[in-house]
Amino acid sequence: MGILETLAEELGISYLTAQSTASLIEEGNTVAFISRYRKELTGGMDDEGIRAFDDKYSYLKSLEARKKEVSDLIMAQGNLTPELEAKIAAAMQIKEVDDLYLPFRPKKRTRATIAREKGLESLAEAIFSQELDEASLIALADSYLDIENGAASASEALDGACDIIAERISENADYRKSIRNITYRNSAIQTSLAKNAPSGSSEFSMYDGFSEPVMGMAGHRVLAINRGEKKKILKVSLTPPVEQIIDYLRGRIIKGNASDFLSRAINDSYKRLIMPSIENETRSALTKEAEEGAIKVFSKNLKSLLMAPPVKGKRILGFDPGYKNGCKLAAISEVGSVLGSGVIYLERKSAASELIDFIEKYEIDIVAIGNGTASRESEQLVSEAVKLLDRNVDYIIVNEAGASVYSASKTAAQEYADLDVLARGAISIAQRLKDPLAELVKIEPKSIGVGQYQHDVSQPDLEKALYSVVEDAVNTVGIDVNTASAALLSYVSGLTKPTAANINSYVRENGGISSREELKKVSGIGEKTFKQCAGFLRVPESENILDNTAVHPESYEAASSLLALYGLSLDDIQMAQRESELQNIDIEEAAMQLGVGEYTLHDIIEELKKPGRDPRDSLSYARFSRSLMEIDDLEPGMLLEGAVRNVTNFGAFVDIGVHTDGLVHISQLSDRYVSDPFSVVSVGDIVQVKVIGVDLERKRISLSMKSLP
Repeated sequence: MGILETLAEELGISYLTAQSTASLIEEGNTVAFISRYRKELTGGMDDEGIRAFDDKYSYLKSLEARKKEVSDLIMAQGNLTPELEAKIAAAMQIKEVDDLYLPFRPKKRTRATIAREKGLESLAEAIFSQELDEASLIALADSYLDIENGAASASEALDGACDIIAERISENADYRKSIRNITYRNSAIQTSLAKNAPSGSSEFSMYDGFSEPVMGMAGHRVLAINRGEKKKILKVSLTPPVEQIIDYLRGRIIKGNASDFLSRAINDSYKRLIMPSIENETRSALTKEAEEGAIKVFSKNLKSLLMAPPVKGKRILGFDPGYKNGCKLAAISEVGSVLGSGVIYLERKSAASELIDFIEKYEIDIVAIGNGTASRESEQLVSEAVKLLDRNVDYIIVNEAGASVYSASKTAAQEYADLDVLARGAISIAQRLKDPLAELVKIEPKSIGVGQYQHDVSQPDLEKALYSVVEDAVNTVGIDVNTASAALLSYVSGLTKPTAANINSYVRENGGISSREELKKVSGIGEKTFKQCAGFLRVPESENILDNTAVHPESYEAASSLLALYGLSLDDIQMAQRESELQNIDIEEAAMQLGVGEYTLHDIIEELKKPGRDPRDSLSYARFSRSLMEIDDLEPGMLLEGAVRNVTNFGAFVDIGVHTDGLVHISQLSDRYVSDPFSVVSVGDIVQVKVIGVDLERKRISLSMKSLP
C-alpha cells in the first residue's frame, strides 16, 4: 500500500482528497491557507486536520526513505532475500524496519562475535536444531577444542554457542515486536524515594512505594515520576512479566525436548539483551505519550487564552501590583498608544487620591489589575477609588503571567525604548486586556502559564505545537495590517519575521497601507507570498470593503458576481437589513451558476453578512468577593465566582481572588460523568464554585462545580 492509500485509510478520507492535500503541501502552501482557501480540495478539513495530515504524511515519507535505506544496506551485504524485502516493504513503523535491520547492522565486538571468531557457529546451529541430546552436544563441543584460537574447554565452547543463539533470538524482529506489546500491556512502573534524596522531596512523597500498570497510566504521573527520577529523588523501575515473555519465546523456539543449553540461551537472550532495550523503549513510549498529552492540554489552554475577546474603543489603565517598588501604572488609548505612566504606593494614605488623579487625567474607562503579588490589596484600592469618581469606571483582574518576561525582552525594548522595565510590565497588562492575541504573541508561549508540566516535555515538540496554535489563532481572527506589531504579523500565513518587519516599516514610512493590492509594494512580498497572506490581512481603510474581510482577493470576482446575481452590490452588504437576503441564498444552486465550490461560496456569504467582524466572543470577567482576601478567609461551603486559569487532564484551576488558585477536580466538574475536562470548561471561563476543602499548610484549595449554575 502506497503513502496516499495509507493516508486515506488511516484518516478516513478519499484517495483523491489525500492526493490533492499532499500536492498542496508539496507546493509549499501553509496550513492556514490550505484549510481556509482550498476546502474543495481537502474536503473541508480544518487547521487541526491539515496538521494531522501533514504530520502523518511526513512520517510516512520518512518511513519510505528508511525502508529504501535499509534495503540498500542489506543488499550491499548480499543478504536481501525476497522474504526479507517483502517484510521491509510491509512494515508500518520505522521501529519495525530498524528491528529487521538489526541482524545486519554493523556491531561492536560482542560475546557472540567473539564466539564466532572461535568457530562456534556450527555448534550453535547444532544446539538450535534440537536434534542432539545433551551428552551428544557435550561430545561435539570437545571437537572444537582443536581449532586454532578455539575454545579452551567444552564448557567454554557451549557457553560461546549459547551466546550466538542468544544474540540471534534478540535480533528476531517478530519476537521483539511481540515482546514489546506484551511488555506494554502487562508491565508496571514501580517507584520509591531514593535513600539519599535531596531536600525538596515532599512533593514526591506520594510516589514512595508507588506502583501502577504501564497501560493506561495517567500522563501527568508519568511526567512527575520522570522529574523525580531526574532530580535523583525517586528510584524508578519497570517490572515486566518475565515468565510470560520467556514462555512466549520457548513456545516459538522449542520444538520438542530441547537441551538445557537452548533453554539457558533463551533466558539469557531475554534478560541480558532484550529486556533492557525493551524496557527503555517502553519508558520512552510512555513518556512520549505523556508529553503528547501535556502538549495537547497546553495547546487547548493557549488557544482559549489567545481567542479571549478584546476590549474595543476603551481607554485602559494597566495596574501592575507590588509592595516594595510600588504599583506600576500605564495608561493606553483606544488604539493602544501609551498615554502616560506612573507609580503609587499602597501603604501611602494618598494612594487613592493619586490613583483618582491618574484615572481622571487620562480619562480611563477600565482598570486592568494584574493578578500577582498584592493583587487583592490593589483591587481594594481601585474599588474604593472608582466609587469616588463622577463617571463609570470598571476594573478587571487580568492574568499577568509572562508580563515580566515580556517587559525585559528585546521586543519590549524596541517597542517602548523610552520607558523602563517596570512601566513596560504595566503596559503589557493593559494591552493584553485590550487585545489578548496581539499582546500574548510577544511572549514565549510556555511563559504564559497555562501549561501542564511544560518544562518536563520535549521543548522542540512543545515549541512546534505552540507555534501552530498561535498561528491558527492569528489567522482565524485576521490582522489589521496598519496597526499590527511585527511580532503579530510574523504569525500570518506566508509571512516571515523579515517580511513582517518590512510591512511595519512600509506602514510607518507611507502613513499606512490603503488596499490589499498595495501589499505587493512591500519588499519581500511577491505573488506567492501575497497569495498565502492576503486573505488574513485586513485593511479597514480600503475603499473596497472586501479588503476588510476574510474573502481572498482571488474570490473577489466571485463575490461581486454573487451579489449581482441577487441584485445586490458591495455597498449593500454594509446594511444590516441585507443579511436576511444573504441568509436565504441557495448555496448549491448559486455555486453551479457561478462555477464556484460550495465550501468557498459558503465562506464568502458568511463574510458578506458581517464584513470586518471579529470572531472572538464578548468580554466577561469574574467578580471576586470583597470580603475574601487570603486563603485563610475561606471556609467550606462558600459559594464564589471565579475565572478558569488553567485546565489539565485531572481538572481545572480557578482563580477566586485569594492569590492561590483552587482545583476543581475532574470528579467535581459536573453532576454527570466527565472524561475530558475540556468538554466542560476552557481557560477564561467565568464559573460558579463551592469551596469543599482548604489545606492551609500546603496552600491547597478544593472546589466543586456540582449542582451549581
